[in-house]
Amino acid sequence: MFSRVEQLEWEKEKLSDFACLSSASRGRLKEETGSEIRTIFQRDRDRIIHSKAFRRLKHKTQVFIAPEGDHYRTRLTHTLEVSQIARTIARALKLNEDLVEAIALGHDLGHTPFGHAGEAALTEITGSEFNHNLQSLRVVDLIEKRSSGSRGLNLSIEVRDGILNHTGSNKPFTLEGQIVRIADRVAYINHDIDDALRAGIINQNDLPPAAVSVLGDSHSQRIDIMVRDLINSSWQQNEIKRSAEVKAATEKLRNFLFENVYIGSEGKSEEGKAKRLLKLLYEFFMDNINYIPDEYLEFEKNHKQAVVDYIAGMTDRYAINLGRKFFIPTPWFDKN
Repeated sequence: MFSRVEQLEWEKEKLSDFACLSSASRGRLKEETGSEIRTIFQRDRDRIIHSKAFRRLKHKTQVFIAPEGDHYRTRLTHTLEVSQIARTIARALKLNEDLVEAIALGHDLGHTPFGHAGEAALTEITGSEFNHNLQSLRVVDLIEKRSSGSRGLNLSIEVRDGILNHTGSNKPFTLEGQIVRIADRVAYINHDIDDALRAGIINQNDLPPAAVSVLGDSHSQRIDIMVRDLINSSWQQNEIKRSAEVKAATEKLRNFLFENVYIGSEGKSEEGKAKRLLKLLYEFFMDNINYIPDEYLEFEKNHKQAVVDYIAGMTDRYAINLGRKFFIPTPWFDKN
C-alpha cells in the first residue's frame, strides 16, 4: 500500500522546490486526525466531489441558459475542463496536482443559476455585490454538510485560498492556486468560443485576426499554445505567468467574447427573464420564509442571507420549476 506517509516523502523527493507540499499545509480551520491513505489535499478533493453543490453544477448555466443541446457546456463540464488544464500544467511544472485538482473542482461551487445573469440579479436584489468566489467559500465553510452531519467541509487553508482568489484582485498564495486562476480563463475563453460557434452566434472568420495569428484557429491548437506558453514562462519560477504576446492575444479573444457573445447576443436573450425570475423568487421567499429548507436556517438567522444562499444554490431547472409552481396558475381540469 502506498500510504499517506510514503506519499508525503514522494512529494518531497519528486516535486519542485516551489510546490506546496501536503506535509507543509497550513492545516484546517478545525484540526482533524490525518488519513492513513490520503493526503490533506486528496481528502479535500474527495469532499468536494461528494458534495451536493458539486453535483448541482451539471444543471447550472455556463453561457447559454438551460441549454437543450447535449453538447453545450454547463458549469460542471467547465469545472472538469479547468481541472484537466490545471493538472496538465501542474504536472509539467512538478507542482502539487492534488492541490490543483481540489481548487479547480471547488472554484465555482457558489455560482448561481443562470450564470452571471444570476449574479447580477442577486446584486440588484440585495444592493451589495454578489461574488461567486465568496459564495463558493461560504458553500464549503458553512452550507455543505459532511456525511457525519458536521457543518462545512473543513477544507485546508490552501484550497480555501485558491477557491476564494481564483478571480478578483488578490492572487492565491500558492503556485497551484495561481495555475487554477489562469486555467479557468484558458478553459472558458476556448469553450465559450466553441459553444458560440456551435450555436451560430459567431463564425470562425469573426475571431480577431491578431489573436488567431498567435494562438491558432482551432480549439485544440489555442489551448495547446496557451498551456505550453504558461509552462515555459513559469518553469523554475516562483510565479505562474504567461508571455506578453500570448497574454495579449488571450485578452483580445476575451474582449471579443464580451462584445459578441456575453453581452447582447442572441444567446443571452433570455437573461432578462432569468433575472426577473430570481427577483420574484427572492420576494416570495422573504414573504414566506417557511418555504426555505431548515438546513439554510439552522446556521443563518439573517433571513435575507438564508434566502440568497438558497437561491444561489439552485440549478437552472429547479429555479424554473419553482417559478412555474409559485407564479404560473395551474389549469383547471373538469374531473367529470
